This record gives sequence, C-alpha cells and structure tokens, in this order.
Amino acid sequence: MRSSERLVVALASAGVTWPHEDWPDPDDQYVDRVVHVLPPFHGLAETTADVVVLHCEDPAASFPGLLDVLRTRNVPAIVVSPRQNTEAVVDVFRAGAGYLVEGDHCPQMMSSAVLAATVGHTYLSPTACDALREGARRMAATDEAMERLRALLSPREQQIMELLSTGLGAQQIGQRLRLSEKTVRNNLSNIYAKLDARSGTDAVLRWLGATPVLRT
Repeated sequence: MRSSERLVVALASAGVTWPHEDWPDPDDQYVDRVVHVLPPFHGLAETTADVVVLHCEDPAASFPGLLDVLRTRNVPAIVVSPRQNTEAVVDVFRAGAGYLVEGDHCPQMMSSAVLAATVGHTYLSPTACDALREGARRMAATDEAMERLRALLSPREQQIMELLSTGLGAQQIGQRLRLSEKTVRNNLSNIYAKLDARSGTDAVLRWLGATPVLRT
C-alpha cells in the first residue's frame, strides 16, 4: 500500500451489475477510486491499480482468464460472486485470492478486504469461510495425520491458526487474543515454518486438511 495515498481499485466486471454503486464513499479512509476494466481484462496491464476486484457470475469461467492477465503483474485479487458453492471458493482461495459472496458483505467489508489484500491477507466473507471449511472437511486427511500436524504447533499457535482460518488478519487476531500485531506475525512466521507453508493461504489449507499434510 502506498504510504501517502489511498488505494486505487480495478473493478473487472464480467457482465454483471456491480452491487455497490456508491462505493467507495468519498470519505472512505482506504479507497480513493475505482477504475472499470471490461473482459478480457487486458486493460489491467495499463492501470496503476493496487488491487483487482473481479465481479462475476461464475468464477470458474472468469477467474482463470483474470489470473492469466495478472501473471505479469504482482497485484492481489478479490472475487465477488453470488456463487457460494465449496468448489468455487476453494479454487479461488487456492490461487491466493479473497472471496466475498454477494449479499454476505457490506461496502465497509469491501474496503477492509481491499486493504487486507494489499498486505497479503486473503479475506473471506462469512459464507465463503463456511464453504472453505466444508471443502476442507470433505478433502481432509486421516484423523491421525491431522493430529500429527496440529501437534507440531503450541497451544497459542493453534489458537492463532483457528482464528486465521476464519478469515481474520494479524491485527484482528491480536485484538482477539490481546497480543500485539508484531507478536502475532512472529507466531505466524513460526507456524509457516512448522507447517512447511509458503503463505497464510497455504497454512490455512494445511490446517484445515485441504492439502496433503507433512509426513513425519
């Protein structure tokens, strides 16, 4: 995030009406303006957007094309869609993008998700978070393997992972556990090392059993 400016968001709309006509509010403390980009989204290469929001009916049809365009740019993405099925949410989350289900978030949450994306946090609306957990339950490894993985973490690290897997960021986790944000981030670094995870997204997928667990 640029230190002295509010964020610019590229809205990649795939043929559906954007539900937040008045967003961002002129007084939004995080978001300055929205730049509209139409499919096939090649215009993204010419924007200076800090975050890309893909608004689409079916992420399976629209999201891969957006990813192809974004391969040349290090810009985080968020998907906004009415789809709340497990497969859609898991596929988007695996790619490192946030997911907000239409009707399950407000303009304020939209701004929070955009800000979170700029600092590497994958934001999920409550319904999307439930879908991810359901997907993890279906794909979970054996109970024995999951017990071995969770035993790698201290009780405090397990608390932090439970909160991280619900869509909370380091600052919010710190508020819940009465810890400083720096302490939470230090714990997360240790957790990633123990779980052999490359990122928060990877750690959550391992914690929920949605990717193969470590062999011990």
